[in-house]
Amino acid sequence: MEDKVSRRIETIKKHVTSSTAAADLQSTLLLPNHTAGEFFAEEGYSVVLPEKLQTGKWNVYRSAKSPLKLVSRFPDHPDIATLHDNFVHASETFRDYKYLGTRVRADGTVGEYTWMTYGEAATARSAIGSGLVAHGIPEGSCIGLYFINRPEWIIVDHACSAYSYISVPLYDTLGPDAVKYIVNHSSAQAIFCVPQTLHSLLSFLSEIPSVRLIVVVGGLDELMPSLPSATGVKVVSFSKLTAQGSANHYPFRPPKPDDIATICYTSGTTGTPKGAVLSHGNMVANVAGATIGIKFYPSDVYISYLPLAHIYERSNQIILAYYGGSSGFYQGDSLKLLDDMAVLRPTIFCSVPRLYNRVYDGIINAVKSSGGLKEKIFNAGYNTKRQALLKGKNASSMWDRLVFNKIKDKLGGRVRFMFSGASPLSADVLDFLRVCFGCYVIEGYGMTETSCVITNMEVDDVLSGHVGAPLPACEVKLVDVPEMNYTSDDQPYPRGEICVRGPIVFQGYYKDEVQTREVIDEEGWLHTGDIGMWIPGGRLKIIDRKKNIFKLAQGEYIAPEKIEIVYTKCKFVAQCFVHGDSFNSCLVAIVSVDPDVLKAWAAKEGIKFESLEQLCNDPRTRTAVLADMDAAGKEAQLRGFEFIRSITLVTEPFTMENGLLTPTFKVKRAQAKAYYAKAITDMYEEVSASVTSGRRIL
Repeated sequence: MEDKVSRRIETIKKHVTSSTAAADLQSTLLLPNHTAGEFFAEEGYSVVLPEKLQTGKWNVYRSAKSPLKLVSRFPDHPDIATLHDNFVHASETFRDYKYLGTRVRADGTVGEYTWMTYGEAATARSAIGSGLVAHGIPEGSCIGLYFINRPEWIIVDHACSAYSYISVPLYDTLGPDAVKYIVNHSSAQAIFCVPQTLHSLLSFLSEIPSVRLIVVVGGLDELMPSLPSATGVKVVSFSKLTAQGSANHYPFRPPKPDDIATICYTSGTTGTPKGAVLSHGNMVANVAGATIGIKFYPSDVYISYLPLAHIYERSNQIILAYYGGSSGFYQGDSLKLLDDMAVLRPTIFCSVPRLYNRVYDGIINAVKSSGGLKEKIFNAGYNTKRQALLKGKNASSMWDRLVFNKIKDKLGGRVRFMFSGASPLSADVLDFLRVCFGCYVIEGYGMTETSCVITNMEVDDVLSGHVGAPLPACEVKLVDVPEMNYTSDDQPYPRGEICVRGPIVFQGYYKDEVQTREVIDEEGWLHTGDIGMWIPGGRLKIIDRKKNIFKLAQGEYIAPEKIEIVYTKCKFVAQCFVHGDSFNSCLVAIVSVDPDVLKAWAAKEGIKFESLEQLCNDPRTRTAVLADMDAAGKEAQLRGFEFIRSITLVTEPFTMENGLLTPTFKVKRAQAKAYYAKAITDMYEEVSASVTSGRRIL
């Protein structure tokens, strides 16, 4: 790929130097890279190159930090080519530094954080890997991890890298059927679990025939179940496997950069989970690209609570190890996260918009409830600091002493970096966090299929409402989506489907060539399904989702048609339009009612009404319809985030005449969203009001 790009650049240079209009072109479009002597169009944080010379379009964006070469290794340590290399570097460089910390004791009590050093983690990694080898688990086997964040998760992952196993995160938020599917689809031979998830595994053990070994983390040897030899499955404690590996040490079996590091199964929207295959090279390239422009230190402390089953947290852990930072784990209860942070006092905090929105709401409500002088002081301090930040300056420290230090203390008082991902963060909330916590707040955009980050904001960028420029490890272009009226010729800014290419792009979906070809085209571009827009400064803004799939604020994907089919089975519902977006964590719906059923219900309940519209607006009617829809959702086994939180009842049906239906009787989603814009806004305000009362910050 790099050879192709070099040839492309060389041809551009010849065109420029031989053209009579070269001087004009250079002054308006092209700026030299003084170290390489090549040419490209620069747009602030990005540079632009043409994908194909014959089209004349300058449409491929790269980071201005590495315009002519995509980053695939750490610039300071190009010898680190795999995750195993990365941890060897970390364990040798930071051997006696704190690495993994936990508050939870063996007896279940909670105290101060106790720490395992990098050297101790390296020793444990070798013991676990050797233990797997001793149990006859072949090289290249898939190893399932079926428990939430704790130090053992990281150690097992390091062991997989050191001995060329493939880690496969398992999570039960989608139910036991998904776990069974993932284990069978990946042919996992060993599973690490905790006592709570062991019970679930044993209940369907006969349905996962590939499994030969189950390792129970936190389980006592005397409580390990003894399975009949006919099952061919051994159950051992984590401590016993560690002892076995320590007594029978095997040398590392280092992977190659192109070897599979992990298979991350995504929940998807319909059907079975898809396994995204990520190589060691993919993941190293992504974190290497992320380190350019953002520096951490061994003194940095990170709070680990985001699910390790997701690529976001996996990448955070890899980059932290590269810099020698320490990672403290939460207790496992999100309601106690603030308490954990008060003790740990992290310097790096990564989260998702859903939680940041709760922080925002909590502070705003506390300020409003304080009233009087306190509210005035807060507003004065907020406005002063915000104006200073927008100008790239620092406001008087007086405001921190008077107002904001108390807010900072909620997260431990030392946070210097906040990162947000998974879905768009409101510009207002991002600015609010910057002011209140006095730290860098950086929003990024990415996906499992790109090993995590695609774009992120620069630390010196004061503009909010976008997701930054491409990572130095990839290039990005927008492809026309004419059916949605998004094109590269749109004014004032080009719009289209976001496509990504480079060393961060995954190998494909495991055992699924058809779906792989659907997302990666012949030229290596990954089609994300997200709609973006280039705004000034070479920044990318996410504005829509291609097709009828969208993501909620907490990162869950929704297929609305599937949910609408469930709800239209309700007796009251003639038609249903389900809506959600990345700024909200729940769904709302417009329900076109069946007038005959609704009138009959009202008569039975003794509810009098003058018109059907009046009946639809009656709170008793909305309650009854929503209860019926909830019952249908439970019967269909919808997931929690697929349930409707608020409804608007309408008497007008969706028709082709009012522009809400296609000729094949499908809801025109964009038109329906615009048609019912006020109702949608009102429903989300209603939901927000219902949960805001008495809400804690987290």
